[in-house]
Amino acid sequence: MCLPNVARAVVTYNVLSFGAKGDGVRDSTGPFLKAWASACSSTQSTTIYMPKGRYLLKNVEFRGPCKSKIKVQIDGTLVAPMDYNAVGKSRSWIFFIKVNRVSVVGGTLDAKGSSFWSCRKSRSNCPVGARSIMFNWANDIVISSLTSINSQLMHLVINSCNNVMVSNVKIIAPDDSPNTDGIHVQGSTDVTIKGCNIRTGDDCVSIGPGTSGLWMERIQCGPGHGVSIGSLAREYNEAGVENVTLINSDFIGSDNGLRIKSWARPSVGFVKKILFQNIVMKNTSGVKISDVTYKNIVGTSATKVAVTFDCSPTTPCTSIMLQDVKLNYHNNTPQSLCKNIRGITRGVIRPNSCL
Repeated sequence: MCLPNVARAVVTYNVLSFGAKGDGVRDSTGPFLKAWASACSSTQSTTIYMPKGRYLLKNVEFRGPCKSKIKVQIDGTLVAPMDYNAVGKSRSWIFFIKVNRVSVVGGTLDAKGSSFWSCRKSRSNCPVGARSIMFNWANDIVISSLTSINSQLMHLVINSCNNVMVSNVKIIAPDDSPNTDGIHVQGSTDVTIKGCNIRTGDDCVSIGPGTSGLWMERIQCGPGHGVSIGSLAREYNEAGVENVTLINSDFIGSDNGLRIKSWARPSVGFVKKILFQNIVMKNTSGVKISDVTYKNIVGTSATKVAVTFDCSPTTPCTSIMLQDVKLNYHNNTPQSLCKNIRGITRGVIRPNSCL
C-alpha cells in the first residue's frame, strides 16, 4: 500500500495572540518570549509572526536547542526603550543562542542608539552597550531583508556559528556613531553575505579570529571604515582567518577600503587565502592589506597615498599580488607606500607599485 507524501503544515504563532502590543509603548518582551517557547517546543516547522506595528522590546534571549525549524517573520518594527540603560547593560539586545535552522526575515530593528553614543562621547559613566542582534553557537541560519538602524554598538554579530546566509540586509547609522560595525563575523565557518547596503560609523564588515569560508558579494559600503580583517593578535593562542572572498562590491566615501589589522605582538594566528576582486572605490581614503590577492580594483582615492602596505619588520607581509589596480586621486596619479613587504604585480598598476 502506497500513501502519497503529504507536506506537514507550518504552525504559525502570532505574537499578538500572546499579548504583544504594536503601539511602541507597552512592553512586548514577555509575549515574544512566550511565542518563542511555543515555537521552540513544537515538533512541526513553525513561524513566529510579528505583524505591522512597533513593538517595544527590552533585552530578549531566544535560546535553543529547539525541536524543529523556526521562521521569524517581521512585518513591523522592533524598538528599544528610549533609556539606553534598559538594554545597554547587557552585551546584546536581541540574542539567539544555541539555535539551529532559524531564519529571520524582514522588518526593522530600531535600537535608538544616539543617546548612548552621546554618553560615550562625553566619557560619562556609561553601560557597556548592546549589539542589536547576535547569534552565538548557531547553525543553518538565514537573515534576509532585515533593516537595522542606530545600534548602540555592532548591528549584527555572527559568533561561533556554521552555515549562515545574510542577504539583502540594510544597516544604517551616522558616520560619526562610534563602534557601530555593520556585520561582525568571528569564530564562524561557511558564512555568506550578499546584496547588503551598509552605512555606518565603523567597519561595514569586520572579521575576527577563527573565521573560515567567508564569502561576500555585492556589498555597498559607505560611509564607514570599509571591510576589515582584525584587529588580530590580541592573544598569543589565537585562531587564524582563512578563505575570505569579497567580490563585485562598491565603496563610496568610506574612511578605508580593504584592511587587515594586527597588533604588533607575537601570536600563532594567521591570515591566508584572501581574495578581493572587482571592487569599485569612490572617494575612499586608502587601502591597507597584507597576505592577499588584490585584483581588478578601480576607482578614486580621497587621499594622495591610495595604497598602503605597512607591515611589521619582524613578520613582513609576503605572497602579495596586485593585478590590474587602477586608482586616481583628483584626476592625478596617487602614490603608494610600502614597508616590509614582498610580492608581485601583474597587468596595469596605478599608482606605481612599491612592491
